Amino acid sequence: MAHRERMGWADLFRFGRQDIAALHKTWFAYFLTFVVWFNMAPLATTIVESSGLSAAQLKLLALCNVALTSPSRFVIGMLTDRFGPRRIFSGIMVAMSLPCFVFAFSDSYTQMLASRLILSMVGTGFVVGMHMTSLWFKPRDIGFAQGVEAGLGNWGASIAAILLPVAALNVSGSWRYAAAASGLVMLLYGLYYRAAITDGPAFAACRAPVRNSAIEVCTWRDMISAILWTIPVTGVLGVVVWKLSASGFLSAGAALAAYAVIAAVVFFHALRIFRFNYPLLKKGVPDADRYRFADVGALCLCYGASFGAELGVISMLPQFFEKNFSLTPQLAGLVGASFAFMNFFSRAFGGYISERSPSKRGAVLVFLAGIAVSFGLMGLIEPSWPLWLAVGVTILCALFVTGACGATYTIVPLVKRRMTGHITGYVGAFGGIGAVLYLTAYTFVSDSQFFHIMGAGALFTFVFCVFFLREPSGAFSQEYQITGGGKAVLKGRTLARGNWGRQ
Repeated sequence: MAHRERMGWADLFRFGRQDIAALHKTWFAYFLTFVVWFNMAPLATTIVESSGLSAAQLKLLALCNVALTSPSRFVIGMLTDRFGPRRIFSGIMVAMSLPCFVFAFSDSYTQMLASRLILSMVGTGFVVGMHMTSLWFKPRDIGFAQGVEAGLGNWGASIAAILLPVAALNVSGSWRYAAAASGLVMLLYGLYYRAAITDGPAFAACRAPVRNSAIEVCTWRDMISAILWTIPVTGVLGVVVWKLSASGFLSAGAALAAYAVIAAVVFFHALRIFRFNYPLLKKGVPDADRYRFADVGALCLCYGASFGAELGVISMLPQFFEKNFSLTPQLAGLVGASFAFMNFFSRAFGGYISERSPSKRGAVLVFLAGIAVSFGLMGLIEPSWPLWLAVGVTILCALFVTGACGATYTIVPLVKRRMTGHITGYVGAFGGIGAVLYLTAYTFVSDSQFFHIMGAGALFTFVFCVFFLREPSGAFSQEYQITGGGKAVLKGRTLARGNWGRQ
């Protein structure tokens, strides 16, 4: 699989290469999970008309649709390290088709609510897809490959917005059949994916130990950091419970019980991190096996400021343009979809720039600065603006937001190679955390203030990364090579025999 030149756009059409074939199979799996994940929003009007739901009930369904994404991404990252992305991705597609069918043919609001809550876990496909791609490509090509995979995969939300209403109104005549069809396609592809791909040539070397159910750290300080950064993964559900309680959908007793369960899970995760790492730290971690957890925390914030903001913007942008520029719902939806449509180009562009810049860390900082500035500009949009200018600012913002996602995940697989699933789970979870926090804030502020809040989040992340994010070792290496002395060398760094996959 070694090749001299960096991977480029032309390589995407070399279907005879195993890594390229794996990339295409994986982005399509990711794409289908996003079609199913966002198959409710474009059918919302039809669902309300046929089911008699209120606006409050519909908003609650939308909230449940992202509620379990963050904690489940965290868990799926661990399982991917243990069992490999092929099995886990196939299992996600097959298992999540079931709540999709339940939602499609539900005959009560309770069934719809429960099925959307469970179906929010289908968003974990992102974590597995990123891990699979990292196993097939070398460090210098990971950014571009993951940008293509995530860019095309995220298109699932936009394609669902375009095709599902047509399928519901012009083909099947029912939103139920349209929603169920998306689940059926994902189910069949999940079965195909299990047999059509392997975990890549690097999985055997990068596979984490069987006993590793918690993230491994290298210092006592990092263990405390890992516990603190783990708290929001499950703790963010407290925000969801609070909103449900404030809306009258949960009694005070039920809310207290939910808070107690969330607190217990947070404590369990903290205890597991401590119990796993205590004997390792007491024994001492070899220098060749060390990494900085501060880098993981910085990348978590980066993804919260980028992907979290993307989910927030996509959720309100059509209504924003319809209200401020008197557009028809169809045209407003098309303008809003342009933000998500930028994913293919700008996600890959973010990885492309990161690979070719003198510093991957510097590329991330540039994109974060761009997010802060462009959201500041979006907060200035007024109805008096020409429509083309408002759309131009929106596309500029989408370029930086989605590009930052690609640049962030260029670094993720390079922090500690054998724990890519764990780290991907952490970082991916903070994308959902960012979305929940931003959308919660949106219920209290105006549109312009909402844009400014997301810009402030990016600015805070920029400052944090200046102090705590470091350039990953071996970030521009083409190969992991074994020297004649039986040692592995990665950009001039020598590691012990058998440990090259650990970096």
